[in-house]
Amino acid sequence: MPDDTFELTLNDMAHGGSAIGRHQRRAIFVPYTIPGERIRARITDDRGRFAFAEAVEILEPSPHRVTPRCPHFGPGLCGGCQFQHMDYAGQLIFKRDVVVDQLRRIGGIQTPVVHPTIPSPDEWAYRNHTTFHVDEAGNLCYVGTDNTSLIPIEVCYIIRPELLDLFHELDFEETPEINRVRLQIGSGGDLMVILSTSDDEAPELEVTMPVSINLLLNDNEPVNLIGASNVIYTVRGREFRVTAGGFFQVNLPQAEVLVDRVLDKLALQGTETVLDLYAGVGLFTAFIAERASLVTSIESYPPAVTDADENLADLENVDLIEGTVEDVLPELAETYDAVVVDPPRTGLEPGVIDVLEALSTRTIVYVSCEPATLARDAKRLAAKGYQLVDVQPVDMFPQTFHIECVAHFVRI
Repeated sequence: MPDDTFELTLNDMAHGGSAIGRHQRRAIFVPYTIPGERIRARITDDRGRFAFAEAVEILEPSPHRVTPRCPHFGPGLCGGCQFQHMDYAGQLIFKRDVVVDQLRRIGGIQTPVVHPTIPSPDEWAYRNHTTFHVDEAGNLCYVGTDNTSLIPIEVCYIIRPELLDLFHELDFEETPEINRVRLQIGSGGDLMVILSTSDDEAPELEVTMPVSINLLLNDNEPVNLIGASNVIYTVRGREFRVTAGGFFQVNLPQAEVLVDRVLDKLALQGTETVLDLYAGVGLFTAFIAERASLVTSIESYPPAVTDADENLADLENVDLIEGTVEDVLPELAETYDAVVVDPPRTGLEPGVIDVLEALSTRTIVYVSCEPATLARDAKRLAAKGYQLVDVQPVDMFPQTFHIECVAHFVRI
């Protein structure tokens, strides 16, 4: 039987968690490896101009290589983590490298200023909420590395220990209509289970512990079943109500870092008007309003707008608007000194960038959870007269390839 393996030296980290080497003049992507390693590889998916491979043997390991903590980590297993095989110092380095690479290749910015990644104070047990899929046997599962398979989970080391305890108490064998389960914990320790069902009907439940239960309909409308309909998060001494189905950052200490970095980039003096797009439950708006004359906050998810109205009730200089950014932004008559954007992974729609140009706003602070779309939008903003000053990566998601960034743009 012919030997189909070959030696490969890995040189860079790709966005998505695979290290990259070159073999026969094409790029080879290998998951669960680290730049600087020499491996014996085997092609698993040949795409012609590039290929994906598996590491058959680690010939020269990186000094950053460690033993993964989780039994569900590895090829063909859980797809939630990609970096458990490297130490945390290495994760921070390679995440910054990925941001630089995306800005160069996609954004066309050859010398971007990207600061060292701000580490999470907790490398493990940091997630305050997580979502499981339920398989036919009633097992709580994460999606596998193939993005299709459901992998039954026995333990997860990146969620808060209270959620892991709650996880072990749940039993869905007799409720086949449940297809998704979200576990959530507030700052005060209040626990919530959010269920999704195939038919939008509330299942019969037996509860033997202090936990709130809500049903999330297929149109994302929440229905309260037991206990509270929301959890409370505390950031920089302010409380934020988040109704079931609403978004809030999974890593609370790093959410505070994001707030601080956004405020640093805005450098408000107290007289400015600020536009907060994709505002959620009002996290950034709350702290900006304490330092600006007026904040206009736009959010499309109705429960989040209701939460924001409650969370910002003590601030008289906030104008809260419900609607999509794409629909509301062109209708605004005001001018703004600065704009904060925190879009979904898909980034900004081209029409939004066109309106931002028309507003002639001097400062844009862009909070991104996806470096590829940040780089794409940086290129579009450059074409509209905005210069990228710098980018601050913030590690919200240790053990994964995901990276949050705060990018500062100024009009030139």
